[in-house]
Amino acid sequence: MTSFAFMNGTVVLPDGLIENGMVVCDGSRIVSVGHRKRQAKTVEIVDADGGYISPGFVDIHVHGGAGADFMDGTIDAVRTVCAAHARHGITTIFPTTTTGSFEQIMAMFDACAAAKKRPGTTASIAGIHLYGPYFAEDKVGCHSRDGCRTPNVAEFQKYFATKLVRVATCAAELPGAAEFYTMARRHQCLITCGHSNSSWTEMLRAFNAGMRHVDHFWCAMSSVPSIRQRLNVPMQGSMAEFVLMNPEMSTEVIADGWHLAPELLEFAYRLKGASRLCLVTDCNRALDMPPGEYRFGHNHDGTLFRSDGLVGWAPNGSLASSVKSMDHMVRHMKQCTSASLPDVIRMASLTPAERTGISRRTGTLESGKQADILVLDRDLNVQRVFVKGREFIAA
Repeated sequence: MTSFAFMNGTVVLPDGLIENGMVVCDGSRIVSVGHRKRQAKTVEIVDADGGYISPGFVDIHVHGGAGADFMDGTIDAVRTVCAAHARHGITTIFPTTTTGSFEQIMAMFDACAAAKKRPGTTASIAGIHLYGPYFAEDKVGCHSRDGCRTPNVAEFQKYFATKLVRVATCAAELPGAAEFYTMARRHQCLITCGHSNSSWTEMLRAFNAGMRHVDHFWCAMSSVPSIRQRLNVPMQGSMAEFVLMNPEMSTEVIADGWHLAPELLEFAYRLKGASRLCLVTDCNRALDMPPGEYRFGHNHDGTLFRSDGLVGWAPNGSLASSVKSMDHMVRHMKQCTSASLPDVIRMASLTPAERTGISRRTGTLESGKQADILVLDRDLNVQRVFVKGREFIAA
């Protein structure tokens, strides 16, 4: 593998910027980060052209792209999605399930496992996000209601037995949630609550069982009014209050410009901070595709939605996932909030890496870590992508 020196750009670190910085890589590893200095002629120069040298992005919640969904359950679909998001700067990805059948979910696991063994130069699969099928029926969102069910030990232990699950989601109020969280904790997963109408008390029980994260804040989650409708009086705290009040809890936002208004993105950033807020895409198969009708989940029986090129829409008029990747989220978060560039990049790289336990190998530009590196222009558009020291070349 070639040795590279990334030069003529501003290096983005979690706590600041290095103007006229340099990142040197030997093969698949970063060997030094600092101010520019003379390099040996044997080192290949990557010219950032006055832009930014950034860590690769990490997406812990993503379903599809370029016409494919991970739930299609084929190696070709997995590779298509990974390549689609690599074009947008994602170097580490967590393929995310929906509310499909057991057979469909296992087919997705098998396809991801096969692709993980032969990764190529594209976004690296760090593990699977077991997202569906354990959702509350009244918070199922654009996922198929038919595939929604309560957690069953005989089923979910087969998912965990693959040793692929790194992020595990379950609605906290469901029967069997405690057993699910216990097994997820045993497998050292990031344990999350999502698509849930759980109360503060149910969230506290989940927290005591190991839950430390909530999926896409303000989307398909409980609120004080929804808990009042479900559990009557007295009015109780919801997922939002629990996350905002508990410093150990992290969450994520879809910063595509259509899911959440700027004031909500600002609110989440100020209340949780960059070390407890992740940017995610929650992207579907319509990424980089023309406007039209698509399926969310499996390509045969997933739920239908419409993409207008900006966001996905369910038939009932509700939002149906994002059609944008992480570079868009980064640009929008920088443009419409007070977050500094280091904080915005952190939310798209180091924070998700920390929450999923992979920050020792990726998430920052640091000696000894994987050479997962982006060259961004001054407007934060992706110019070049390197995964483990190999440049990704879009087909």
